[in-house]
Amino acid sequence: MPSDTSDTLQAEKDYLKTSRAALAQMREKTGALEIHSADRVNQEFLQAAIFQRMKELEDDPDVPLFFGRLDYLEPTDETFHIGRRHVNDALGEPLVVDWRADISVPFYRASKTEPMGVGIRRRFGFTHGEMTAFEDEDLTAGGQDDQHSDILDAEIERPRSGPMRDIVATIQPEQDVIVRAGVDDTICVQGAPGTGKTAVGLHRAAYLLYAYRDQLSRAGVLVVGPNASFLRYIGDVLPALGEIEAKQTTVEEMVARVKVAGPGPALVDVLKGDARMAEVLHRAVWSHVKLPEESLVVPRGAHRWRVAAYQAEELVTELRSRGIRYGAGRAMLPQRLAHAVLLRMEAAGDSPDDRVQDSVARSRPVKQYADALWPAVDPAKLLFRLFTDPELLARHADGILTAEEQALLIWDKVPRFAGAAKWSVADATLIDEIADLVDRTPSLGHVVLDEAQDLSAMQLRAVGRRCSTGSMTVLGDIAQGTTPWATPSWDEALKHLGKTSAHTEELTAGFRVPGQVIEYAARLLPTIAPHLKPPTAVRRARGELTITRVPDSLAAAVTTVREVSERLGSIGLIVPDALVPAARKALQGIPFSVLGDEDDVEAHLDVVPASLAKGLEFDHVVLVEPAGIVAGEADERTGLRRLYVCLTRAVTSLVVLHSEDLPAVLSQP
Repeated sequence: MPSDTSDTLQAEKDYLKTSRAALAQMREKTGALEIHSADRVNQEFLQAAIFQRMKELEDDPDVPLFFGRLDYLEPTDETFHIGRRHVNDALGEPLVVDWRADISVPFYRASKTEPMGVGIRRRFGFTHGEMTAFEDEDLTAGGQDDQHSDILDAEIERPRSGPMRDIVATIQPEQDVIVRAGVDDTICVQGAPGTGKTAVGLHRAAYLLYAYRDQLSRAGVLVVGPNASFLRYIGDVLPALGEIEAKQTTVEEMVARVKVAGPGPALVDVLKGDARMAEVLHRAVWSHVKLPEESLVVPRGAHRWRVAAYQAEELVTELRSRGIRYGAGRAMLPQRLAHAVLLRMEAAGDSPDDRVQDSVARSRPVKQYADALWPAVDPAKLLFRLFTDPELLARHADGILTAEEQALLIWDKVPRFAGAAKWSVADATLIDEIADLVDRTPSLGHVVLDEAQDLSAMQLRAVGRRCSTGSMTVLGDIAQGTTPWATPSWDEALKHLGKTSAHTEELTAGFRVPGQVIEYAARLLPTIAPHLKPPTAVRRARGELTITRVPDSLAAAVTTVREVSERLGSIGLIVPDALVPAARKALQGIPFSVLGDEDDVEAHLDVVPASLAKGLEFDHVVLVEPAGIVAGEADERTGLRRLYVCLTRAVTSLVVLHSEDLPAVLSQP
């Protein structure tokens, strides 16, 4: 290494050391703050704020504090180191600039044709937190933007194990545009495997929390993933970027107002997820409102005040016409009736005030009268009645569901009461819909929804109402829709989310999945998603692909896993769900975990049921029995989509082992 290069590298190492020391001082200074407040609530709030700030300032020595540098041209001639969080010295001067700051944008978007005021863009190479190299790109040289970055390639292809890590050092220009979209914009990202759509969504959440912190700290940010294993896999990304405020959940957890026993029959769950169910439930809820048949009489002192039935009917009709929630109307009716009584009092010469109206509204006659006209609705009990009373269901589903569809919804075995029912996830989603008809669901500031293509119309509605006044980042891949109710298009999904004005971006450049692997998996696209553009691998490394027919695929898989274990990086043994027990037995003596277990993202080797592979990636994948994966789904198209997901989890190598014939579409070149 030339001496000037060595000197530059050493200078940057020294700068890194200085920056880490400054971060430690920032954390120490925060921890030394003394809180004195006479108000206990304020005291606890301030202590919590300090604790959160301390968490944000934690330094992981294995994670680079900065990964790039921008040397601006005249007239500023300023230099900025770009990192995961802002670091300043004792005088407040910036040593590291947060990647989300406006000044950092050129690191991701500047080019020779549009340098954005930058002369040199420097990237740093790290190994276990230690700086090992740097690479300069002269943006003033002119010509085409064809300079290749070995450091960028090495970071993208670096072997990994355990949870997902951030991609803040490798965000590409087309990804950065999505990440920095405004807080009022809802963005839908159609992303092929390996395009980084999940990471883009998480980094957008981190950016929004930085750029609109006051607004989103109050309103809240929620990340919705497909399952608990996936959430554990992505769980470290936002904290690594200094953001610990965002919450994470699954759709199942989000709508769990009742205890869920598991999925129901596929045909029934498809129907329960149909958007038509919203109108059935709307009818069922509002059918509880009745028109009065007799007058309201309110004894008060020596007087009996009367509100005629026709007047009460006008009040009920007026409330219904306002488009309010059922529960809001129920809460307002006693006040409306009490006001009508006050008008009678005033006509008789009295001068009642608001306190009298409140007293009348709380009186037994008014409450009983209002309850009879506008009774309370329990969401679970209402759905229980619909699914156990054919006549009631028929009345509310008339003209919406066919007789055959109604029969599918009626339970064969009727539980004694709603609390004893074995609710499915689809049932819980319907109960959540009813609950929103009764009382409006609070809206968050922003929701990141991943694997959105797998949600039913009713599940999409459940997510959408949680950001009815906020924005969303919708992530997914139509080709990876692996549920019987998967959405047919993003236009359809966005309609159910209530975000029809959303902007859709399509990512097709694969940075993680190697060329050989993605081209092999793309043979399935003409069958499973003919309208989508095939993904393209932009990595120089083509990866490794081996397809072998063997007498015993699991035995061969064990041998392959032992061989691959000698290499760096994580290993995923993907098997049909039905083979998971056999895989556990075959791997005895080899350390492993099974996706779905609590420690499922910590092991070097994971046994991955095909149904849980979505959203994950491994450096090395051993895939067993593609035909078995297809056969494990309700229909061939869904099975081939599941197989497409499984084939595209590899970052470096993919070994396909089979004793059964491969699906015919894979045999075609």
